[in-house]
Amino acid sequence: MLAVLVGLIGGTLSGLTGLGGGFIMVPLLVYLFGMSQHGAQGTSLAVLLPPLGLLAFMQYYRNGHVDVRIALFVALGFFFGGYVGGYVAQLIPGPTLRKGFAVVMACIAADMFFRR
Repeated sequence: MLAVLVGLIGGTLSGLTGLGGGFIMVPLLVYLFGMSQHGAQGTSLAVLLPPLGLLAFMQYYRNGHVDVRIALFVALGFFFGGYVGGYVAQLIPGPTLRKGFAVVMACIAADMFFRR
């Protein structure tokens, strides 16, 4: 049941904010399930395999908030970038990977907070 709750929280916040569920689910998997950073990131990526964001996408699409052409090109880049990023992540020690993840989240949060 806890895993379903993590998915519900991740899906809700992802649909609400447009953030990838990993920004929400990875910390939850680390703290609630005691996973390593590598394990949490891998598990979060496994969640993306089926089209789980389809219902959230449909809500945005129906309201004219999706540029399908750009989305397809981003998906293509994400496909290959995900492979490269997954490979590189395996070369980084867990604590260093966790700290890098935190820095990226903090930088994005600071930029969004201070941007006009």
